[in-house]
Amino acid sequence: MQHIRTKVAGRVTRAARLLRAALALGGAALVCGCNTDRPITAAPDVPYDYRLRHPISITEKDHTLKVFIGVNRGSLNPEQRAEVLAFAQSWREVATGGVIIDVPVGTANEQSSAAAMHEIQSILAATGVPPASIAVRTYRVTLRTLAPVRITYPHMAAQAGPCGLWPEDIGPSLTRDYFENQPAWNYGCATQRNLAAMVANPADLVQPRAETPAYTMRRTTMMEHYRAGQSTGTIYQNSTISSGRISNIGQ
Repeated sequence: MQHIRTKVAGRVTRAARLLRAALALGGAALVCGCNTDRPITAAPDVPYDYRLRHPISITEKDHTLKVFIGVNRGSLNPEQRAEVLAFAQSWREVATGGVIIDVPVGTANEQSSAAAMHEIQSILAATGVPPASIAVRTYRVTLRTLAPVRITYPHMAAQAGPCGLWPEDIGPSLTRDYFENQPAWNYGCATQRNLAAMVANPADLVQPRAETPAYTMRRTTMMEHYRAGQSTGTIYQNSTISSGRISNIGQ
């Protein structure tokens, strides 16, 4: 008799456990079924915003000037001197490193390029490039061609892309983007790439520039005119500037 009672009690215990598990699963199902009025959508594979899909990044690129030296010349012509001078002035404004001068060897203008290199160094030094920031190295050209003297310095640049990539068909398809009328992958890439190429200072895409001090002398003059009750407008002393009169030409 004791064995039968133990067996029955074990069955009752297992049935109670199964009942509790069923009640727990039912409660969880009810909780999960709440608030189902909102549509459930999957996260997009790529950002829909073209600024996030084709971001503009700040990198460091090389700015190179190529100077071609004739075989029998050995010096720069006036136009080349102006180019080297403008290159040196731009180095002072935007460079992020030193200047590297690559002189060709093994070419017909090897000796003339080496002679012109000293003139290039003098122009750079006269413009304000420290001699310690100028490095000279050689590069070999296999062909007997007129190789240029290359002058290079690094600078900050903005870039985006590459554009023209079409990983998916923009026509009718069974993809989710087509049914949801989402923009194509390449949409907005050209705009981002053009903006990156046109910006003068790539840092402006990250943060605004600091304000410069006001022109104190001009501001003081205008405040004195205002205090004395005088006009603060600009008064032109040039007599050729008329006050809106019609020209007498052709009369």
